[in-house]
Amino acid sequence: MKPLFTLLLFALLFSCTEKTKKAETIAKHIKLEKGDLKLPNYEALLDLNLVLEAPKPGEWLYDHYEKGQSYGDYIKSNPVAPFEDIKTIYIQPIGEFTDWEQKIINWNTEYIELFFNLKTIQLPPISEKSIPKSKQRIYYGNEQLDATYIINTMLPKKKPKDGIVIMGLTAKDLYPKPSWNFVFGLASYKKRTGVSSIARYSEEELNETNYSKCLMRLIKTSTHEISHMFTIKHCTYAICLMNGSNNLNESDSRPNGLCSECLSKLSWNLNFDNVSRLNKLIAFMETHHLSDDASFLSKQREVMLIQK
Repeated sequence: MKPLFTLLLFALLFSCTEKTKKAETIAKHIKLEKGDLKLPNYEALLDLNLVLEAPKPGEWLYDHYEKGQSYGDYIKSNPVAPFEDIKTIYIQPIGEFTDWEQKIINWNTEYIELFFNLKTIQLPPISEKSIPKSKQRIYYGNEQLDATYIINTMLPKKKPKDGIVIMGLTAKDLYPKPSWNFVFGLASYKKRTGVSSIARYSEEELNETNYSKCLMRLIKTSTHEISHMFTIKHCTYAICLMNGSNNLNESDSRPNGLCSECLSKLSWNLNFDNVSRLNKLIAFMETHHLSDDASFLSKQREVMLIQK
């Protein structure tokens, strides 16, 4: 019996070691052949950055100290990157949605695929009943779900084998810990999971005439949180999609677009064609009446198209 026990123990240890190695490889994989990639006409693109002014009371950077993350820092951080057959983004709806909420979630899935240039699949919805009662609460009349439980316990079990990241979506409000009122979204760098809520994204019943604002807010939060999963930290360099935000007014004042620094990070990591990507994003914005965001991205595209 002893030789068999030893063999089984060795097999178990080998299996665990291989799984650990694969997880570490995903986190540390860097495409070094990309070298010091610079965006087309980078210096002109840099001039488009909008100045991030000194934070005012109530704004994110007024309450949270963040030193930022340069392009060089990002490369050295060994960021999460698509790897071999692990390169699909998954969207996991949680709970029930109205017809218009579901339309917005479907468009959000479409947009995420365009934004990251990675295959994005929406999974069948799962019930809120799978979240323990102890991880739900009523706060000032709002039903809230524990975002930390969702990203750390629920979603890791739901992520398919080829999933590089998984993002949960819910119509219920979220809170990250008991001392916080709410959070728009939350992500885990290590587990490559995130969750976003549309609960605070519309002041009235959604319809054909008013859905654009809710969609604008959801695609902003979703791409922000997924960018975190690709190891991009909050931006302190310019006005940018990756700025932290404390409230809707602050979030709404940020574009659905990256500054030159954050765009360099994502472009280096995911190796997409920048102009082709922008063409698709702008077309999406125009279809859904998001003219301000379309204008922001069009300026970047115009600069990238200029011949050196």
